[in-house]
Amino acid sequence: MSSTEISELQRTIGQLRHCVGALRARYGDIPAVRRLANDIERIDIDAADFSATPTAPVPRQAADAEVVVIPDTPYDPALWHGADDEGVGGYQR
Repeated sequence: MSSTEISELQRTIGQLRHCVGALRARYGDIPAVRRLANDIERIDIDAADFSATPTAPVPRQAADAEVVVIPDTPYDPALWHGADDEGVGGYQR
């Protein structure tokens, strides 16, 4: 995140903090206002993590991704011999 983006984020968090302060002044210390204030604190902590990160992480690139082809032909019924259908119960033998 660039310094401009971090500055904009901090400014926006400050505006949110101001709005929640106005809500607290109007409605008092009700649970909804306390939750909003808590959310802003968490956002502020997360934003501080961004400013502490020196550079953006490099996205992973698919290196020689192996493609597995699954045939459309029916499976061999012997593959399912002795298996139970989940949620239906066992086979009647």
